[in-house]
Amino acid sequence: MNKVFFAGFLLIFICFVPEAPARPLRVFVSILPQKYFVEKIGGDLVDVAVMVEPGASPHTYEPKPKQMVALAKTNIYFAIGVPFETTWLEKIAATNPAMPVVHTEADIKKIPMKRHHHQGTELEQDHHGIKDPHVWLAPPLVMIQARNILQGLLKVDPAHGSVYEKNHSSFIKELIVLDAEIRGAFKGKGKGVEFMVFHPAWGYFAQAYGLEQVPIEIEGKQPKPAELQYLIQYAKERGIKVIFAQPQFSWQAAQAIAKSIDGQIVFVDPLAAEWDANLRQVAFRFKSALK
Repeated sequence: MNKVFFAGFLLIFICFVPEAPARPLRVFVSILPQKYFVEKIGGDLVDVAVMVEPGASPHTYEPKPKQMVALAKTNIYFAIGVPFETTWLEKIAATNPAMPVVHTEADIKKIPMKRHHHQGTELEQDHHGIKDPHVWLAPPLVMIQARNILQGLLKVDPAHGSVYEKNHSSFIKELIVLDAEIRGAFKGKGKGVEFMVFHPAWGYFAQAYGLEQVPIEIEGKQPKPAELQYLIQYAKERGIKVIFAQPQFSWQAAQAIAKSIDGQIVFVDPLAAEWDANLRQVAFRFKSALK
């Protein structure tokens, strides 16, 4: 009798033990803002690792050996078109042929990078061969990236499709609100209002909100003395008093300009992990500099 009772109790206990949660998808992304996007859509179903580590530049990054090893166990890789991928993405894919590589920048029309320069009366020149990779800094473009991320997750984990689709819908609503907030912040400023940056990371942001960035360097090249003098004079004529710099780059040229115009350097980080809070803060700093 005791054996029968014990067996029945054991059967009941087994039936009511909750199932162990499924192991999260192992995901790799190129840069920190993508981690924010993927986690918004994947939630607890994803475990996201970032290739370009904090403080490093996606222009010159080289993956660490431990990262290449981890890629062999990764379920999906989300690329975004940053420069280091030109050299490394094929090698990354080769470490794990079963791992899909999703280009989150797909379907985004990229704009050419521009620089101001001292040449006659011309103010700027398009670098037609160089497309701006910073597509994650404008909420309307992140909506496109979010769709590509959703499609990638649905491909490797269709069993949780309803969860991903629900999270994606919520994320899009958040992006719509953020976009409206930033538009409201620059309403009435006029079109083409300029702000000066050291590295030209904010072209898509400027395009989305009717602004114009004036870059000091491009392609990692410091301005020549004549170009530096031109930029100083340009800033003085237009009353520019703030130079925006980012922590991943050397900014001696920005310091020289700031000193010459009796201005200041303000840091804005296009690679910050808390993407939405960072973009709100950047918008506030740009707006304050445009007064």
